[in-house]
Amino acid sequence: MTATEEQALYILLASSGMRISEALAIERKNFTNDGCTIEVRQQVHREKPLIVSYLKTDAAYRDIDLHPEVAEYLRVFICGKDGLLFKTRNGTPHLHNNIEERRLTERLKVMQLDEPGMGWHAFRRNTWLRGRRCQEDIKNFWMGHKPRTMSELYSHLFEEVELRLAESAPVGVGFDIPSQIVPNCSKGSVLSDVQVNM
Repeated sequence: MTATEEQALYILLASSGMRISEALAIERKNFTNDGCTIEVRQQVHREKPLIVSYLKTDAAYRDIDLHPEVAEYLRVFICGKDGLLFKTRNGTPHLHNNIEERRLTERLKVMQLDEPGMGWHAFRRNTWLRGRRCQEDIKNFWMGHKPRTMSELYSHLFEEVELRLAESAPVGVGFDIPSQIVPNCSKGSVLSDVQVNM
C-alpha cells in the first residue's frame, strides 16, 4: 500500500465510519451521486484476501453520504482506478490485520496513541455524529446500526437521499482534509470518472 493509498484509506474511514473490512472492499462502482454516496454491499473476508457479499449485520447493507470535501478528495483518488480502490500488487484485497500491524500501529505509537482498544474501531464516528446532533435515523443508517425504537423502525428518512446529502455537509468530519494533486486527470475527467446516480 502506497502512502497516498494509506492516507486515502484513513480519510475514507474517519469520514464515513465504515468498518475496515467494508472500506477495503470498496470499488469505484460503489460510488453514486457524483461521488457523494458510497454503497456498502460487500466486505473483505476476515482471514482470506477475497471479497464476500455478506456483511456483519443486515443493517450494514447501506449507503453512506460523504461530506462534499471528502467526496472531492476521493473523486481525485479514484480517477484512473479500476475495481478495488485498495488492492495489493496482485490485485487482491488487503487484509486489515496486515495493514494494522505494518502501518496503523506504528503511526499510533508515533502519535503516542497506541493503547488497548485503539485501532480500526477508533475510526468509527458515532460519537462525532452524536456530538454534531446528526439526525438519529440518518446516523444509524450511515453507521449500519439497526433501529432500536418503534419510531426509528417506522422512519424512512434513509430513503430521502437529498435530505441525507444535505445532512452530510453541516455535520462535517472533524479534521482537515489534505489537498491532493490530480495525477494524470483533468477536472472534467475526475468528475466523469465517478458515476452519477440519484
